[in-house]
Order: sequence, then structure tokens, then C-alpha cells
Amino acid sequence: MSLDNSLKAGGGLQRHRNVLTRTERIAKLADRDKFDTKDGKPLHLPKVGNRKIVAGKKK
Repeated sequence: MSLDNSLKAGGGLQRHRNVLTRTERIAKLADRDKFDTKDGKPLHLPKVGNRKIVAGKKK
């Protein structure tokens, strides 16, 4: 039996995702100094924008 291309592992999560996991959100907030990793609680986190940056074409 063959395996469908959509079920193959590797490279599946390399595309841009708008929704971040909790750990990704905490990491972004910690980089911006808006979350204290020592005694901060991972509840009621603020929204974190995840924009895809597209570079312009070279002429």
C-alpha cells in the first residue's frame, strides 16, 4: 500500500502559520520583555501577531 503525499512527514510545518502555540507565544513575548519566564503564568496571554515578511523582488 502506498502513502498519500499529504501524510508524509518532513517539511509539513515549514509553511507560514498564523496561529502560534502557547510556547511560541511565550517565547515571542519573552523576547519583547512582556513576559517574565521565572514567575509568569502562562494563562491569559495577550495576542501575538505573526506576520509573514515577504522580501521584494530583485531587479
